[in-house]
Amino acid sequence: MRNHLILAALTLIMAMLIAYILIADKQSERWYSITQTEQGQVLFGQHCASCHGLKAQGLVADWKHRDASGFLPPPPLDGSAHAWHHGMPKLLEIIQQGGSLYDGTMPAFADVLNAQEQLAVVAYFQSHWNDQTFRLWQADRKLPIIPPPPPQKNS
Repeated sequence: MRNHLILAALTLIMAMLIAYILIADKQSERWYSITQTEQGQVLFGQHCASCHGLKAQGLVADWKHRDASGFLPPPPLDGSAHAWHHGMPKLLEIIQQGGSLYDGTMPAFADVLNAQEQLAVVAYFQSHWNDQTFRLWQADRKLPIIPPPPPQKNS
C-alpha cells in the first residue's frame, strides 16, 4: 500500500512539473510578459470590456453586420474574429485612432493610454488567442515589434 502512495505522489508531482513546463513554454513563445497581461487585463476591464466583453469574447452574436445605426459592432478580440489578421502597427493604430477607421464607434485612446498601456491591452486580448491563432498571426511578422509612436497632437 505504501508503495502505491509513493508512486501516486511521484506521478502527481511529475504531472504538475510537466504542466508547469508546458505553461512556461507557451508563455515564452509570446512577445509579452505575464506582467503585461495582468496590466492589460485591468486596462481592458476599464476601457474595453463594456464593448468587447471581459474576456475579449465580444458581446454580439453577429459582429459582421451593421447595427440599426449603420455601424459595425465591436468584434471579439479573443482570436475568434479578425483581429489576428492585423499586424501590431494596425492593432495599435486602431487603439490610438478608434473604430471610425472601420465604420465602428470605438473611441480613440491615443490621449487615454500611453504606448506601454496600449501594448498591455494587446497583450491581454492576445493572451486569449489559442496557440494556432497566435502562430498564424506571428508567422509573417518579425518579432519583437517596436510599435510606432502615438500620433502627434495638433498644436
